[in-house]
Amino acid sequence: MNSIIQSQGIHHITLNGADRKTSINFWQNILGMKLIFEQPNLDDLSINHLYFDCGDGRTITVFTSENRKPAKFKNKNEPGSVHHVAIWVSQSTIRIAEKNLNDNKISNTGIKDRGFMDSLYFKDPLGLLVEIASYKFEPPSGKSYAQVLEKAHELRLKRAAINIQDEDIALAIKHLS
Repeated sequence: MNSIIQSQGIHHITLNGADRKTSINFWQNILGMKLIFEQPNLDDLSINHLYFDCGDGRTITVFTSENRKPAKFKNKNEPGSVHHVAIWVSQSTIRIAEKNLNDNKISNTGIKDRGFMDSLYFKDPLGLLVEIASYKFEPPSGKSYAQVLEKAHELRLKRAAINIQDEDIALAIKHLS
């Protein structure tokens, strides 16, 4: 019998970046994730490894090399590839992020209402799709976002709706309170 692996969340995500300056400018100066340290990639000492604070104790890390130049790639969305990386922010911060992207002339989708959350999409300097995401609710005391979403999903299915909407979230919170 296989042992059950208990996930405690995402530890970190590592991306292949361009040069050091381009990566720091984007992740720290544009997105506000503080560079907390850097060191060589221990599996390939010719590559630099930057660690950025996501704000919740976790990190996004970026491999860089001065030989890499920022050149956008075309993501083919093939099975096994990364579609996008989503960064969790507050409702006020998503609006600040939209303004910051616009002020820095970074093309973006504008804030999109996803029913239970708002999303803002744009690309990093190499073409990776990045999402700024913000839940439109707070879970009841002692409950998690996942518990609210699971209950809201049940309610959505009962309504035969295409996606979770505000009414599903409100009823889920009421049921869980």
